[in-house]
Amino acid sequence: MEKFEALIQSKSPVLVDFFAEWCGPCKAMKPVLEEVKGQLGEKARIVKIDVDKFEELAQKYRIQSVPTFILFKNGESLWKHSGIIQSKELKETIEQYI
Repeated sequence: MEKFEALIQSKSPVLVDFFAEWCGPCKAMKPVLEEVKGQLGEKARIVKIDVDKFEELAQKYRIQSVPTFILFKNGESLWKHSGIIQSKELKETIEQYI
C-alpha cells in the first residue's frame, strides 16, 4: 500500500491497470498496454494491480469492474476509464499529462 502511494506521487504520469487474472477483457488489454508502453518509453509508467490480491486498493479507488484504468500524476487521479480502450486513445490520454 505504501509503495503504491509513493509510486503515484511521481512527476511523470502513472497509469494503473486494475485487473483480475480471470478477466477476459483484461487479457485482451495486455498487448494494448505493451504497445503504449513501447511508444511512451520512460515518459510514463504502467503498473498492473490485481484486484483480488490488493482488495484494499480496489476498494479505496472504488474499482467496480475490471479492467479499470486510473492515470495518476503527483498523487492525483487525473483520469479514469473502465473497460477496453484502443491503444491510440490511451496513448493520447496519457500524453496530455506528460
